[in-house]
Amino acid sequence: MQAKETREGCGLCRDAAPLDFDFSYAFQPIVNVATREIFAHEALVRGPAGEPAPTVLSRITDGNRYQFDQACRGKAIEIASRLGMQSMLSINFLPNAIYRPELCIRSTLVAARTHGFPIDRIIFETVEGEQVNDGKWLSEVLREYQRIGFLTAIDDFGAGFAGLNLLADFQPDIVKLDMALVRGIDANKPRRAIVAGVSTMCRELGIRVIAEGIETGDEMRCLRDLGIELMQGYWFGRPQFEAATPGGKIPWPE
Repeated sequence: MQAKETREGCGLCRDAAPLDFDFSYAFQPIVNVATREIFAHEALVRGPAGEPAPTVLSRITDGNRYQFDQACRGKAIEIASRLGMQSMLSINFLPNAIYRPELCIRSTLVAARTHGFPIDRIIFETVEGEQVNDGKWLSEVLREYQRIGFLTAIDDFGAGFAGLNLLADFQPDIVKLDMALVRGIDANKPRRAIVAGVSTMCRELGIRVIAEGIETGDEMRCLRDLGIELMQGYWFGRPQFEAATPGGKIPWPE
């Protein structure tokens, strides 16, 4: 159903009922292995007392999807600002909750101004497991975000929904490799060949690559040798509830 638009936005923005459940965030670092510095933190939804994400995500319905998506953006920015986060902030979003990207982004801009968090330090990435049947629509949303000044990322690249057709239509700032490609890559020649090809392609397109799901030093070293500098996973640090990894050099064993 098409929402009724006004000069201030639309009926969803103006008349949306508040969510009937609360939530918060944990933050997981994304590390630049070349500099050993924190590149970004990904905001990962949690229950209000740190309960696992499914306890929150199971409460999303077609009726509250829009309100949840909007509330997520504002809360992630508010908590990151309160923590004094100096890195980039990566926020997952629900493409299927967006009807007009130039209107639906307004509350995010208000939150960024209110909490003094620069929009050029915000990354919007497609949420894990969110099936988008219209790739051109997703491209339009990401293109508008990029125009405003946000960085954009395609999550789970190679998992089916985010593939080469989408990349041919729109080039995001960042591609996040699906962790299934990363797992055990040091001992898997086909995965190494695929990741090497994706890395080369993205470099030619001016797209940065993040490898997520790193759990061992061997995986890290293999990916580093393939030219990937940005990585995320338990080997570097687990998500911390309402806390962020301090800046500066990050020590880890070789």
